[in-house]
Amino acid sequence: MWLAGARARSTCELVPRLGHGSGILTIMTPRGTDWSLALLVAAGVGSGLATWFAGAPGGAWVYGAHAVAGLSLAVVLVVKLRRVLPRVAAASVAALGLVLLVLVSGFVWSSAGAAYLAGYSVLAWHAALGGALAAVVLAHAVARARRPRRRDLASRRQLLVAGAVAAGALVAWQVQRPLQRALGLPGAGRRFTGSYDAGSYTGNDFPVTSWVADDPRPAAAPMAVAGRVRRGLTLGAGALDRGDELTATLDCTGGFSSTQRWQGVRLGRLLDDAGVEPGAAHVRVISRTGYRWSFGLEHARGLLLATRVGGEPLSHGHGAPCRLVAPGRRGFQWVKWVERIEVHDDPDPGALPSTVLSSLSAAGRGRRTGRR
Repeated sequence: MWLAGARARSTCELVPRLGHGSGILTIMTPRGTDWSLALLVAAGVGSGLATWFAGAPGGAWVYGAHAVAGLSLAVVLVVKLRRVLPRVAAASVAALGLVLLVLVSGFVWSSAGAAYLAGYSVLAWHAALGGALAAVVLAHAVARARRPRRRDLASRRQLLVAGAVAAGALVAWQVQRPLQRALGLPGAGRRFTGSYDAGSYTGNDFPVTSWVADDPRPAAAPMAVAGRVRRGLTLGAGALDRGDELTATLDCTGGFSSTQRWQGVRLGRLLDDAGVEPGAAHVRVISRTGYRWSFGLEHARGLLLATRVGGEPLSHGHGAPCRLVAPGRRGFQWVKWVERIEVHDDPDPGALPSTVLSSLSAAGRGRRTGRR
């Protein structure tokens, strides 16, 4: 499949050339190696996407699965290279370079600390490269993939090799942190999500980021509570500053985390004031840019609408006059510039697309509208 321009010789031809030290090559068939690579890329991309939504410690296994997929990919890639390197083609070199960039960027971020390139974290580059790799593999599979045979993937020997590779990758992942601590590497101090601490307990003095490119103008519009409630509410910023406090960690998918003391009002108090109608089960938190996210009603009750951080009024870049604080959720779900809370019967299917489309709206781009 990958590096297909280099036609691998059959296993029988390889054994005499590579000798007794190449046992794994004599077991993994060329076609089995190709499909193993493709499946590992799919596992890496799938688990990588899942990490965007795994912010609570209970989701740490997702990050472990991602690491094991990457380490296994590195091992199988070596097997592939031993077969095709003597006759590798230009297109295959490009594909190989992309795979190596994905693996190296992940290793650098997890070991060397919060490194940046061209204004973006190495973790962001790792995600972008992983997406490009997935597209290349999918295109190649559609165009040239040869259907695997049972002996390529499901024979007893193939399963034993797959188990050995997975077990080795798991062991390597388990010893990674202790080894980093012993070597004094920055990676030992990262959070389970892979994020590095930035400006914890410093009030507004932590990184300002927005998912994609939301950049609205400063405004002090009132916030509304509407939808399936008995009494709609319209509240100014002062009415939201009720002294409720929550210490929580904002964990950004871009690679930083920051623990702060947030002050404002529990969302549950506002829902009680408005009176939730029977049958309502979901709460939408909506930004004035159009960005929004949906939460189950009971979970939403424990969230905080923050007007202050570390005793300071929330800055515009951090979502003033009001932002959502959602412990255990990744940073992009901490909606900023909240202007509306809506109660509904069902979850919001438009929430995920809104995280991209909001940056195309007039408000999201910071343009003036008739409402301002």
